[in-house]
Amino acid sequence: MAIFIIAALACLFYEQYQLAALGGLFFAFVLWSHFKHSSVLLASKYFKNGEYEKAERILAEVPNPDRLARNRRGYYEFMRANIALKKEEYDVAEHHFQIASRFPLGGKNDKAFVLIHLANLALRKKDRERSRAYIAKAKELATTPKAIDIINKIEIEANNL
Repeated sequence: MAIFIIAALACLFYEQYQLAALGGLFFAFVLWSHFKHSSVLLASKYFKNGEYEKAERILAEVPNPDRLARNRRGYYEFMRANIALKKEEYDVAEHHFQIASRFPLGGKNDKAFVLIHLANLALRKKDRERSRAYIAKAKELATTPKAIDIINKIEIEANNL
């Protein structure tokens, strides 16, 4: 961003107004991109590598998650929920999974895994009806055999309540 500002100022000094405007435009784009996408991509790198403390620290730097782009917000909430699960903070995890379920993720199967987690958390609270509702929705979205297998296991557990 600093390079774009310096270039724009140098262009203004040499009376190259069109290039200065272009430098200012690039600066504005990078600034807008920072607030819309923030450091979610960097956090996802750490999350995938199993470095949850680093991922959580980077996600905590996001000043206002509501301002993230829709596709980034889903991943943000998904990572926050999984980190909360690792810490066994189930209410926090459920909250973040519920928010993540409202935003687009990578595909139908990713959304199905969010619903699977919600169904599992409802089972933990012994809430059969919510668990069944999440299972029904997850069944519609699940595409991989692994997801379908997990859904079937959770459904058996829900029926046993």
